[in-house]
Amino acid sequence: MTDVMDWDSAYQGDGEFQGPPPWNIGEPQPELAALIAAGKIRSEVLDAGCGYAELSLALAADGYTVVGIELTPTAVVAATKAAEERGLSNATFVQDDITKFTGFDGRFATILDSTLFHSLPVEGRDGYQQSVFRAAAPGAHYYILVFAKGAFPAELQQKPNEVDEDELRAAVGKYWSIDEVRPAFIHANTPPLEAMKSASFEPPQHDRDEKGRMKFPAFLLSAHKPD
Repeated sequence: MTDVMDWDSAYQGDGEFQGPPPWNIGEPQPELAALIAAGKIRSEVLDAGCGYAELSLALAADGYTVVGIELTPTAVVAATKAAEERGLSNATFVQDDITKFTGFDGRFATILDSTLFHSLPVEGRDGYQQSVFRAAAPGAHYYILVFAKGAFPAELQQKPNEVDEDELRAAVGKYWSIDEVRPAFIHANTPPLEAMKSASFEPPQHDRDEKGRMKFPAFLLSAHKPD
């Protein structure tokens, strides 16, 4: 990103969005919900950059053991409280830096990245890949849902670090065996640009889903750690 996002303010609702973050849609991203429905997920699961942890909580409710790692204390507290209220002892949350966390070597059979990759500084990507690779069990599967180039206007000063396919493959393929990269969508309740409008350009004119959420162009990467 051109500027550094104040993630804790964003999750407190008093940042630039003046309310819940747009990516907080109250359920797992549809692309990842489809993976769950297709039986692609195995315990234990790492939810990398879990945020308010809708994905972690949904997986735990289905019986998966999940650990969510998140930098933002506000989100970790909220996720932990939600798990306690729902009686989900199989979901735990840790405040840590995803680019250098330790303590989970070889533990996770599935690692899920629901819109984290593009939120990291470009210089943090390699540390992130090293950290999650270290935490993955042999044969583990890794899924990344990330904004594609063109999701946001080029003129926008503060925006995610969108990727093209070659850039994504280069970053991940240094450690993981990539199985597929395909076009996908990231759904958001309202355009993230609405709080950052500028007279010099128009917000993106992407399609919306049946719930009125905007569908931003994205990629879904599938990879695995060799046995």
